[in-house]
Parts: sequence; C-alpha cells; structure tokens
Amino acid sequence: MLVSNNGSMLRILAWQWRNVFIYLAFGAAACVVHVVLGHAHLKVPAAPASILGAALGIFASFRTSAAYARWWEGRQLWGRLLNVSRLFASQVLAYVEDVGQRRTLLLRHALYAHVLRCQLRDDDPFGDPHVTRVLGLLGVDDAWVARTKEQTSLLHFLVDESFGGVARMPLPPTRMMSFEQTFAAFLDAQGGCERIKRTPMPRGYGFFVTRLLFIFSLIFPFTVVDAVGWLAMPLNLIVCLGFTLISETGRILEDPFNHFFNSLPITSLSVTIERNLRQRLGDTDLPAAIVVDEKGVLW
Repeated sequence: MLVSNNGSMLRILAWQWRNVFIYLAFGAAACVVHVVLGHAHLKVPAAPASILGAALGIFASFRTSAAYARWWEGRQLWGRLLNVSRLFASQVLAYVEDVGQRRTLLLRHALYAHVLRCQLRDDDPFGDPHVTRVLGLLGVDDAWVARTKEQTSLLHFLVDESFGGVARMPLPPTRMMSFEQTFAAFLDAQGGCERIKRTPMPRGYGFFVTRLLFIFSLIFPFTVVDAVGWLAMPLNLIVCLGFTLISETGRILEDPFNHFFNSLPITSLSVTIERNLRQRLGDTDLPAAIVVDEKGVLW
C-alpha cells in the first residue's frame, strides 16, 4: 500500500506513455488543422464534448468507487482476522494446559495467516520465507510437507489439523463451542477474501471507459483550439489524463491482494499476526515488523 509519495509526475507520465502520446497527438492534430492549415470551420460544438465528458466521468467514478469498496472490504476482513487471531491466542492460553499443544496451535495459526496471504497473491507458499520460518519453528519433517502438498486446499488442511487437535482435548462443551466460533470466524474471513479475489468486476465498465475516453480525447481539442490555440495540446493531455488516472485507480484497486503498490499490506498484517501470537508464547526472536520501504510502499 502506497503511504507516501516519493516520486514525481514524470513517473506517472512514463507509466501512461501510450495515452500521453495519443492525447498530445490528437491535440496537435487539432492545432495543425486550425492554426497551420487555417480550417477554422472544422470546430466541434462544446455541447457534445460536455455530454460525453459527463458520461465518461460517471463511468470512471462508478468503477473506482466499486473497486475501492472491494479494497476496503478486504482490509476489514484482514482486520477481523487479526482480531480473531488475538482472541484465539487468549483462548489457547486459557483453555489448553499442555505447553507443547499451545505452541503447536498458535504456530500453526501463524502459518495459516502466511499461507492465506500467499494464496491470495498467487504465490507458492513453500517458497515464501515467512512460511519457511514458521515451518522450522513447528519442527515439521519432509513427510509432513509432502503430505500437505497433496492436499486440495492447504488452508483447509491447516484448519482441520488445528480443529482436530482441539477436538481431541478433554475440554468442557462451552469451551469447545467457543473454539468452534473462532474457527468459523477464520473461515468466514478466508471465504470473504477468496470471494473478492475470484470474482472480477464486470468487464463492461472498463470497456466503456476506454472507448469513451478515446472518442473524448479526439473531440475535446477541436472544441477549445479556436480559443486557446496551441495550448489545446497540454489542455487535452491534462483533462484526458485525469480521466485515465481515475479509471486506472479503479483497475488497480479491483484486486486488493495483488503485488501492485496500491494493494493491501497483507505481508505486514500476516507478520503482525505471527508476532502477536509468538509474543503470547513468550518468544523473543520475533520477525521484524514490515515497515514502509524506500519507495513509500507498505507491503
């Protein structure tokens, strides 16, 4: 997640260089037709451009608003997972007497948080350094790793392992029910994240914005060139690039779990869950908290 801006407008122009070229080219074409060739009669009334610009703004803004709602829901789900993880740690420490079982349950849940992050980002969990670290703390062998790789869903396998371990404990029914509610909250947060990840937004919004913006960038300079002359080129760039960036913001936020700089900082959140759980176990060799990098991004 981008938390500070250490770049400049040149980075944005370089990112959108194709669109920048198109908008400047259309602006230059209008200037050549009016100023150089003298065809002042080739002018577009302001009304069509205004109507098209209004429609374009509605489509682009709606797409961005819907995408931000997905982004914010993803952040709420991970916040819920963080809170329920702290509750789970309190339950384990209060209800489970065996120290070894306590440690196994909490470390396995830290592993669950890291694996969920890898799944949402389409990463290989067994190649992730945080997953590797927790596997080492759990002391699993190669046979266990091989068995987990055969599972259809590694996340469900980890939940089943933890729930099965709790179910075999001689706990009162009220405490067992409390654990069941906690595991249900884990799965509810996981299911919500998977729903966001696996359900793309309708392609129509992006298609209409792209086509309308192309037409608008062609028409707009012909509505202002007689009044501003060669300034129609930068004016067309500024106006159309503004619409483009609004639309691109929606496209980026559509998947809040990707590796782009505006994605949710789920690496930081999963490491926070591990740190919280291991602090409750009394560990001191905790992983370093994820901080903002030199580019102003929190991963």
